[in-house]
Amino acid sequence: MTGTISPAAVSPAAISPDYLRLKALAEQGVAQAQHSLGFMHFNGDGAPQSYELALAWYRQAANAGLAHAQYNLGVMYQKGQGVDADFAEAAQWYRLAAEQGYAAAQYNLGWLYAKGHGVGHDTELARHWFSQAAEQGDAGAQNNLGMMYDTGKGVPQDLAQAILWYRKAARQGYARAQFNLALRLENDEAISWFEAAAAQGYAPAQFNLALRYDKGDGVAQDSVQAIRWYRAAAEQGHVSSQFNLGLIYDNGHGVPRNEREALDWYLRAAQQGHAAAQNNVGLHHEHGQGVPQDFAVAAHWYDKAAQQGFPAAQYHLGLLCDSGNGVARDEVAAIGWYIKAAEQGHLRAQFELALRFETGRGVARDLHAAMGWYGRAADQDYAPAQYNLGLLHDRDDGPAPNVALANGWYRKAAELGHTLAQFTLALRYDNGQGVARDFAQAFAWYRKAAQQGHARAQLNVGLMYLAGQGTAADMAQARHWFLLAERNGEAAAARYAREATARIGGQLVPLGSGLPA
Repeated sequence: MTGTISPAAVSPAAISPDYLRLKALAEQGVAQAQHSLGFMHFNGDGAPQSYELALAWYRQAANAGLAHAQYNLGVMYQKGQGVDADFAEAAQWYRLAAEQGYAAAQYNLGWLYAKGHGVGHDTELARHWFSQAAEQGDAGAQNNLGMMYDTGKGVPQDLAQAILWYRKAARQGYARAQFNLALRLENDEAISWFEAAAAQGYAPAQFNLALRYDKGDGVAQDSVQAIRWYRAAAEQGHVSSQFNLGLIYDNGHGVPRNEREALDWYLRAAQQGHAAAQNNVGLHHEHGQGVPQDFAVAAHWYDKAAQQGFPAAQYHLGLLCDSGNGVARDEVAAIGWYIKAAEQGHLRAQFELALRFETGRGVARDLHAAMGWYGRAADQDYAPAQYNLGLLHDRDDGPAPNVALANGWYRKAAELGHTLAQFTLALRYDNGQGVARDFAQAFAWYRKAAQQGHARAQLNVGLMYLAGQGTAADMAQARHWFLLAERNGEAAAARYAREATARIGGQLVPLGSGLPA
């Protein structure tokens, strides 16, 4: 028996002539008219907007077997429109429509199986219904089928099949498929699909296109285009684009450096929970970059990122706890944050912990632990840690005395430009300590340290030029380095400068006269 809707439920003022004509047919049991009335109430088009009345008319048409009405009824149950959301009920109505070949219902039913909403999670049934819809040209189903082949979920992984289905959907203008296809292609074709999806406002494609222009990956580097696409995605709330815009303005990459603009973008990303952005907001407040200096606000943002496990923020929060800036001074808390950061590989935190264990500041003195933390930072090519590790191996009372290992770490640090390591390595070659004596090597390392302003190295370079040891004798060069050493506090250098001057005829050449350094 066909049900009817009471005329009192509808306001005459909002009723169109079409509505009255369709209502008469609907009350006679014409399913298509019932569906049309549901559509009019759903959209408020020719009848008062009412999800409840839409639901009632859709149900009558759906019970009569009209696939479109079954689908629309499923949508309303899925979204909770005019009724409490009920995925299981939605799935029942989608199935009825899907079995009649209704593509949109097949797609939605596949999605429910893929997510396990209202039905058991079943990738095989998800693939089945996506395939049914995809074969009918449903772009969303084609994209999802491509994703299943891409990831091997519910089907054997098959990149060629994934690309085939992505391409079918992409050619219909489906932005997500255009983006997914671009990720699986190379260079020019990938760029063209990124552009197609980006032009439709698809934020992940805009971000990826921006990255390409930012790095010059597959396209000529173009900061203007990078900023354009980052901004388009960022304005939609794309958090990585917001963060990258912050970096661009922070570093003045392709735009004038603007600390305030950088902070604004970092803040938008930070408010969405982006840990690196939260850390950078903290840095800006700690150092007064684009905003008045405020240690308490810095600590607030560091803490947010630190609680997410972001190691740089943990280290920075540790520094504030150590100094008592913005938070109560708490050395125990500081060390706790250093440990958390260090265990994630943060080399400055590793170095800080090593120093503390070596000196016993805030922790029990433990040279083995110090060596361990120095070693982890040294393995990341952190020259100060390599030098200090060398010093520990050099100690007779240290945890692992070994001159050869010490010299190895001094060399690593020296090669990275560490001045004290260069000077120490020079001394080793000069004296034959743990290495074969080699004046040429000693001279080379003394000179590197001297060029960085190490006064004693400058004196020793002068002495080697004076004696012709490790290099050809050169009185002008000897005098040059002696004068530099004297200026930097080596009192003995003055006597040697006079000696070098005497050997070249008594004419004192002023410092800075153009002699090579």
